[in-house]
Amino acid sequence: MKNFSNLSVVNDKILKIKQLLTELEAEAEQFPALSRNSKRALASIKMLELNISDIVALE
Repeated sequence: MKNFSNLSVVNDKILKIKQLLTELEAEAEQFPALSRNSKRALASIKMLELNISDIVALE
């Protein structure tokens, strides 16, 4: 497994993805499949946040 030397960079990318997915989900009212899939992707991002963001907060 490759070690990340700078977890804060990874955390920033996770937060950017979360922001984009949140915006996409909010704009997908007329496109139910997009809304559902955005919510699913946000659930996956939440798992990444729990794994990475918590470590970054401890540093």
